[in-house]
Amino acid sequence: MAGPQQVGGRPAPVQRSNTMPPNLGSAGLLGRMLDEKAPPVPSGPSEEPGMVRLVCGHHNWIAVAYTQFLVCYRLKKASGWQLVFSSPRLDWPIERLALTARVPGGALGEHDKMVAAATGSEILLWALQEEGGDSEIGVFHLGVPVEALFFVGNQLIATSHTGRIGVWNAVTKHWQVQEVQPITSYDAAGSFLLLGCNNGSIYYVDVQKFPLRMKDNDLLVSELYRDPAEDGVTALSVYLTPKTSDSGNWIEIAYGTSSGGVRVIVQHPETVGSGPRLFQTFTVHRSPVTKIMLSEKHLISVCADNNHVRTWSVTRFRGMISTQPGSTPLASFKILALESADGHGGCSAGNDIGPYGERDDQQVFIQKVVPSASQLFVRLSSTGRRVCSVRSVDGSPTTAFTVLECEGSRWLGSRPRRYLLTGQANGSLAMWDLTTAMDGLGQAPAGGLTEEELMEQLEQCELAPPAPWRGSLPSPSPRTSLTSLHSASSNASLSGCHGSPSPPQAEARRSGGGSFVERCQELVRSGPEPRRPPTPAPRPSTGPGAPLTPPKMKLNETSF
Repeated sequence: MAGPQQVGGRPAPVQRSNTMPPNLGSAGLLGRMLDEKAPPVPSGPSEEPGMVRLVCGHHNWIAVAYTQFLVCYRLKKASGWQLVFSSPRLDWPIERLALTARVPGGALGEHDKMVAAATGSEILLWALQEEGGDSEIGVFHLGVPVEALFFVGNQLIATSHTGRIGVWNAVTKHWQVQEVQPITSYDAAGSFLLLGCNNGSIYYVDVQKFPLRMKDNDLLVSELYRDPAEDGVTALSVYLTPKTSDSGNWIEIAYGTSSGGVRVIVQHPETVGSGPRLFQTFTVHRSPVTKIMLSEKHLISVCADNNHVRTWSVTRFRGMISTQPGSTPLASFKILALESADGHGGCSAGNDIGPYGERDDQQVFIQKVVPSASQLFVRLSSTGRRVCSVRSVDGSPTTAFTVLECEGSRWLGSRPRRYLLTGQANGSLAMWDLTTAMDGLGQAPAGGLTEEELMEQLEQCELAPPAPWRGSLPSPSPRTSLTSLHSASSNASLSGCHGSPSPPQAEARRSGGGSFVERCQELVRSGPEPRRPPTPAPRPSTGPGAPLTPPKMKLNETSF
């Protein structure tokens, strides 16, 4: 994607994209932006200015955020992906990114698109045009750190866990900030925005109508449902059945709680006037639920225990969820994704595991095991089965990723395509054809990562217990593992980093006795201290409670 990179203060040549506009100069866009003088960025020494921090897509548009600027690309039928927007250099690192590429009419016109970037409590919003050209709509302030930034139709929404929500109305061009209960989750369906709060309530706002109370001109936020146990609603998923009417009566909501419970509530025309009713309850998690997804065929929940996933198959009758035979358990597995303890690995918001995909199709998880990994594993969200694995072309660490459902061309016979987008530490952006991988699903390994693959990933970093002095820092996200990672890729390459165990140790861990868990524990013990020969592990017993042994076996529900 262009231009020289700054390596040790000296530019290193990077292959230019053939789709770059000629008026950006021979250095390319990225080189031009990096060469501009600007004050130091308070983003930590571990982040390179040319690193891709966030990637998002909507229909035929892509937005890519680097540390201090963002660019947008559009897929044109005749010439492929073309750069249509590059922002001015910002004084702060971008932490959140949102893009909408299909504005259904209104004050901005039918063909206008919008992109928003945020850091801290500030939000910048631009309007984009199909053939290039842009205009800055404004800079908005939420007053507290922005933790979620997204569009519902053509309304921009920003939320914070402190209990504050900001809405920009595209029709009135008005920015509204309002206090609500502390927000722990959200989801949107149609024009409805649902907020899950820590008091056990689910609130909703119809952002299309943008209702304001007459007495104080505040946004009308109504309570839709309250959890029977009053546990915090930590995950939300809304599914609109095919018979959804304009009144919004046909609606199904799955949510997860802070105690690990999973509930499904429904509101169909026969329950109008009484609010949603509790339909199903599952108590299969022992940690707070961090993600949930209710689709046409599956109910998927993820808890904070190293992304432990439980899935059910959903039975439907005439599009509505049915009790005969009801939701049946389908799979149990883990999407292990460890986070860095020293800030390496890009922006955490750009490494969301998913699930990605349309709700009437097969959805996937994207798994990046360690922060400096250059390899990603794509797995079905319903069963954990591997779809494929991708490795960066030049071996550079992957710092951001997403999945884009791209519309097909208007030509006869074309169909929508699904792409995996990966941003790298050196500033490049790669696009992978996920539709072809899904079509060849039968050729991929049946399970997730094998023990050997997981050990290979873990050997790229040093594993260490959490350091006591880090207690004053902001708490990590729920998906953080019990072990922290010290990235070793900043001072050496992945193949020869000082965090990698010596070959005898690595070989001993692969072929030596002991369970897989014991070998991981050995990695943790030997991480921050001088290397020492591994302690011989006891031979596994042959009883019914024996741990997983080194010979290749089909992994169970605790597989990674």
